[in-house]
Amino acid sequence: MKLKQSLFLVFITAILLGAASCGGGGVDVVESGTYEGTITEVNAEEQEIYVETPDEKKLELYFTDSTELTQDGAEVDFSELQKNQKVEVTVEKMGKKLNPLKVKIQ
Repeated sequence: MKLKQSLFLVFITAILLGAASCGGGGVDVVESGTYEGTITEVNAEEQEIYVETPDEKKLELYFTDSTELTQDGAEVDFSELQKNQKVEVTVEKMGKKLNPLKVKIQ
């Protein structure tokens, strides 16, 4: 009976590790500051973007009511964001999450 329990635990562990490495995984939390990068994904429903930096960090950014989004010095709507756009983001690290303070479309 112990062998069956051990095999079951190994199986469950493998499933959990596999799930953790799929979709949504690979997101990095960086220190507060300003970063340049390229948008790799835009999720309009969640008002969320993923930005990849030149050093291959993947930032997950959920917009808030106070996130400032600009292009050419003017405020623009979230709908202006597109995959493969270059952006400059100013983020505040809050625990294991990044709060986007400013996003500038370049």
